[in-house]
Amino acid sequence: MYAGGGFCFFNIGQYSFAVCLNKLTMEVIKMFSENKSTVILITRQGMGDAEQPLPMKLVQTYLTLLNDSNTLPDVICFYTAGVKLTVEGSPIIELLRAIEAKGVRLILCGTCLNFYGLTERVQVGIVGGMTDIIEAQRRADKVISL
Repeated sequence: MYAGGGFCFFNIGQYSFAVCLNKLTMEVIKMFSENKSTVILITRQGMGDAEQPLPMKLVQTYLTLLNDSNTLPDVICFYTAGVKLTVEGSPIIELLRAIEAKGVRLILCGTCLNFYGLTERVQVGIVGGMTDIIEAQRRADKVISL
């Protein structure tokens, strides 16, 4: 608990609250938790619709900065052409391994891997189905689509 500026701040579980101390009636203000669950969706072999190598460079930079930050997502889902980033020959395999080693779940669309003939070349993450991707999205406070 912390008191300052006319407010008393405290946490209960995943929620943070502020109680206004300078009014006759105390208001409880529910604040967003800093530890929101986040899911990132990667659906392309890079970021954006430009010609390669720009999309690959952008996704590599994004994931590098994400890996270096203190705020990692809970899950990264890869589907459609995004699964190509998780297989042998991808320039970001080591980066994805580092992110996974920090506890981020990497879910790969099995149907997409089969479609591209890449199932045997998976290097990182777990092969799941659309049900796994839907469940990750449903549980998330925030979903980011790249």
